[in-house]
Amino acid sequence: MNETFYIKNMVCNRCIASVLEIFNIENYTVESIELGKVVAAEGEGSRKENLANALTKIGFELIENETDTVVEQIKVKLIHKIETGETDYLFQSLAEEFGKTETALSKMFSKSEGMTLEKYTINLKIEKVKEYIQLGQLNFSEIAYALNYKTSSHLARQFKTVTGMSMSDYKSLKNWNRKTLDQIV
Repeated sequence: MNETFYIKNMVCNRCIASVLEIFNIENYTVESIELGKVVAAEGEGSRKENLANALTKIGFELIENETDTVVEQIKVKLIHKIETGETDYLFQSLAEEFGKTETALSKMFSKSEGMTLEKYTINLKIEKVKEYIQLGQLNFSEIAYALNYKTSSHLARQFKTVTGMSMSDYKSLKNWNRKTLDQIV
């Protein structure tokens, strides 16, 4: 019988490959896998404890409670929305998707992660800005537009607040320091 596993810190496509390998090694039959979530059936000799230990060794964690599951789903949805440019009414749309108020989601997230949902989102956006700068395909105004900032100056101020440098300074570095998405919290 299939069981749904929620995995903490599984927020990128490379993570999917690593987690899939662990499930296979631990003799689980994976029906589906996506960011933060695996649907699989135990095979002969598989043990959940071994699976949890193997995942922990490579920086992941099986999520056992509902709050942590929701928080991890929020992270995955935020990453997806930022990647696809769906940033209009971001917190409102998340609240609707989870059937909770924006305040309730924010409190749940802050309590679990020690960081506000807004700050987490800003950090995700800044990492996306760094990616856009590295790709060199968009100018700063186009990056601001792509991430739904009202003005490029607002983005510039936020970038400097988070990174301690201007976007121009970052662009000229060429020795780019980016966090992986699982290191943001």
